[in-house]
Amino acid sequence: MKGVEVVAKILKQEGAEYLFCYPMHWLIEACAKEGIRPILCRQERVGMAMADGFSRTTNGERVGVFAMQQGPGAENAFPGAAQAFSDCVPILLLPGGVPTERSFISPEFFATDNYKNVTKWQASVNYVERIPDLMRKAYYQLRTGKGGPVLLELPMDILDAEFNGEIGYKVVSGNKFQPDQDEVRQIAKVLLSSKNPVIHAGQGCMYADATDELLEFAEILDAPVMTTLPGKSSFPENHPLSLGASAVSTTKQIVNFLQDSDLVFGIGTSFTKTGYGKRIPNPNEKIIIHSTNDLNDINKDYQADYSLVGDAKLTLKALINEIKNQSSGSGRVVKTSPSVELEKLKNEWLNEWESELNSEELPMNQYRIISELMKNVDPENTIVTHDAGSPRDQVVPFWKSISPRTYIGWGKSTQLGYGLGLIMGAKLADPEKLCINIMGDAAIGMVGMDLETAVRNKIGIITIVFNNGVMAIERKTMPYAHEKYSTLDEGGDYAKVADGLGVWSRRVETPQEFVDALNEAKNVTSSGRPALLDCIVKEGYKFSHPRE
Repeated sequence: MKGVEVVAKILKQEGAEYLFCYPMHWLIEACAKEGIRPILCRQERVGMAMADGFSRTTNGERVGVFAMQQGPGAENAFPGAAQAFSDCVPILLLPGGVPTERSFISPEFFATDNYKNVTKWQASVNYVERIPDLMRKAYYQLRTGKGGPVLLELPMDILDAEFNGEIGYKVVSGNKFQPDQDEVRQIAKVLLSSKNPVIHAGQGCMYADATDELLEFAEILDAPVMTTLPGKSSFPENHPLSLGASAVSTTKQIVNFLQDSDLVFGIGTSFTKTGYGKRIPNPNEKIIIHSTNDLNDINKDYQADYSLVGDAKLTLKALINEIKNQSSGSGRVVKTSPSVELEKLKNEWLNEWESELNSEELPMNQYRIISELMKNVDPENTIVTHDAGSPRDQVVPFWKSISPRTYIGWGKSTQLGYGLGLIMGAKLADPEKLCINIMGDAAIGMVGMDLETAVRNKIGIITIVFNNGVMAIERKTMPYAHEKYSTLDEGGDYAKVADGLGVWSRRVETPQEFVDALNEAKNVTSSGRPALLDCIVKEGYKFSHPRE
């Protein structure tokens, strides 16, 4: 058999259901023959986002795979790898490669060299006989430790070469590790003696399938929980100890509790100082405990007073058991639960935003749309993602996620339009869920043609466009340029564009029209047809506790 057939058979053995792809790549045909459905995108970075959304929604248990042509295909796909790398998402990248006889000849593009800074591991197959070994290594990297894109370059002559003998491939298992028990014992003692602890939870809690343990840990400590942007939905936001999630914008609860905390316990998070998350104020005046599965994260941005390296589920289990042992099962005992103050702050905050969330103004207020969306879907059976810019900062604080993996939060690298591919991948991974992405004018301008990908592949997503005809978030950055040249103006009738691509669409100008159109869209998408709501909104500059 040919090398390309070996790759396809191994992908099938590893459980691949879809091959997100863009031609020309011989793997597309070989995978189709193995029963792996090709999903062709209109541009490579959207296909990468689809693989990303698939992996996030399956918690990395079913890995998204993307294949692209050597040279220009790999060049166009680079942004998707950068985003997945920044958010630690396990996806398998299989770029074609120039024949090995062209190695090291400029200006040929070699993915292994150029992707080094945006992949967890990368290699190029130099002999057809090495395909099983390198595929095994790739899957081990995908299933062990911190997530991230893994790349295996497939030169054309290797794919066309004859592979003799049996493949002899076995499905790969990853490894998990847990921290030293003496360290666990010491940190449990510190946690029990803290006065105002805050738990800072990241997406590592979801990848470790540790959301139940996170909940138990919070309750036995009686400690409030905030989540990172990628970690949003790892802790139920209807729980009395939930502070909500942090992005560029955040909740009043997070701001106040972080400020007053004497200890911050990070679990399943890199503790990266990013513009897309609330930073810890006065960290030198607090006890910082950092638990992560990557030792390179420890002391990277915050000085850790204590640290634990290990799988989030195993770490939390060990801490819970030790806290119970040290407290005779009672956990951390306080006179008044922080949930009392938290509820008070939450009500104050929502009252401050009531006029926005219930606004009758026209053009529509984005917060009114978010409010109506929450009222008219089942959050437990809905997956939502934002896009870069204002939609992210408007949605994240107010969308209440109550089940794991029902919100796809993404940041650090924030490419306009990435949410469209993410939500298509999510829908393919969990077709029974209602899947919604919220984007602005600039984002749909980047990737709008890939709505046709959803039509062609019967991916029933709902896209909500906040259409205000301007890059509102950038007004402060170029006032003169805009005044003189109208630099920030953009727009269009996206309902008409979507209709031309085969998408069910409506132009929406009032809150009631939005509710009516949303309910129609839900029915339409149940049959596999995507829907788009082109919402005419105001320029919105008000954000909840934005970064300074």
